[in-house]
Amino acid sequence: MGQPVVNGAQLQCSFGAAPSAFSVLPIGKVNMENKPAATIMDNKPFMNIKPFGVCMSLANPITAAQTAAALGVLTPGTCTPVIPAPWVPGAMKTMIGNKPALDANSQCMCAYGGVIKVLFGGAVKETLS
Repeated sequence: MGQPVVNGAQLQCSFGAAPSAFSVLPIGKVNMENKPAATIMDNKPFMNIKPFGVCMSLANPITAAQTAAALGVLTPGTCTPVIPAPWVPGAMKTMIGNKPALDANSQCMCAYGGVIKVLFGGAVKETLS
């Protein structure tokens, strides 16, 4: 059983410099602990997943350009998350609006190579199956 992820959860990217707050829109959602609960499809950059400060991945064009301009010294650029796929694996049995609920063990990938994980799901009393 996993912990649900709700609006206000804390996320971290492996290439990001700072954690970020997760946003879940309350439209057609189930509330857990008085907060909208997330599904694996809540993976939209800037809407659900906010930037993580600066990005240290050379696959990020901004970081690559700034590093080249600094003669090869890694110079982190602005984080602009690009999320091509849903969170995985999600809750195996709990569905919200015909989509698997998002649990705190799930992760998603940024197109620039970062792994985005849940630091704190935001709900402490509820569990998912």
